[in-house]
Amino acid sequence: AGEAATAGAASPGAAGGASCCWARCSRFWATYLGYSLLLSSPCRPCRPSRARPGRRRGGASSSGRGPAAQRLALKRLPGVLIVGVKKGGTRAVLEFLRAHPAVRALGTEPHFFDRNYHRGLQWYRRLMPRSLEHQLTLEKTPSYFVTREAPQRIFNMSREAKLVVVVRNPVTRAISDYTQTLSKTPGLPSFEGLSFRNRSLGQVNTSWSAIRIGLYILHLEAWLQYFPLSQMHFVSGERLITDPSGEMARLQDFLGLRRLVTRQHFYFNKTKGFPCLKRAVEGGRLPRCLGKSKGRPHVQIDPEVIEQLQDFYRPYNVRFYETVGQDFRWE
Repeated sequence: AGEAATAGAASPGAAGGASCCWARCSRFWATYLGYSLLLSSPCRPCRPSRARPGRRRGGASSSGRGPAAQRLALKRLPGVLIVGVKKGGTRAVLEFLRAHPAVRALGTEPHFFDRNYHRGLQWYRRLMPRSLEHQLTLEKTPSYFVTREAPQRIFNMSREAKLVVVVRNPVTRAISDYTQTLSKTPGLPSFEGLSFRNRSLGQVNTSWSAIRIGLYILHLEAWLQYFPLSQMHFVSGERLITDPSGEMARLQDFLGLRRLVTRQHFYFNKTKGFPCLKRAVEGGRLPRCLGKSKGRPHVQIDPEVIEQLQDFYRPYNVRFYETVGQDFRWE
């Protein structure tokens, strides 16, 4: 075997960098096929490799959907997490990102860092879709943002993780939250009754989750103990509806992705009241619109109740704007 290997390395025409190329080929064949095939298979000299400048992730060539690529795909822990917020537009962001060929995302919410942490990281990893090394693995669980233990647990998994938070006017978000719950629990008390401990005194019921979730700055302070703002990106739920391509452009930049999900891929669904993907990105997932549970009409709320809640949230919103450096104009 040693004589055969020596003869191969010194074969005619292996001038210049051919011997180095043979070494690369031999390592490749030895790794993937074994020496028995290596010694009986010719390995032609190849051109020296050229260093390529850094690129953004993505492109048709990196979709990883061919049979050979899938054999190299592995289940990896996520490097990107959509951590909030409930009824903010997280499902839309997930579906828009899944259209990108450099993104592999779990479709369901694993709730690992809030409900299933005791199952361990190996259980969590097994849930993930297979991805290539250059692709981003992503999951979405909106309740993480308001879970006290989630920031430290995610930090312990990966201090380099990138976090995406989709936020929305907290009053509109609360009404949407209530509407969803009401559809499942018809006997629910009124929105006004749940929102206030004493409306005449202006005492808002912050123990009700629909109200508490909207106190974004209070939840954010817990995350900033572990992650810098540079690893967090805040998507506007309102602009996601009015300008989906603009929001997705900023998000793709944050994730280091090529801007492949663009204006041409969206259309506005008048029935649902939000944008949908109308065409596939080459190498990405097929387009789709969100399910029938999305876009349901909100219940009608007394305008004075809405105004009182806007007044309640205003100082929290201002602190949130100042902290993240972005004015969402909810007032």
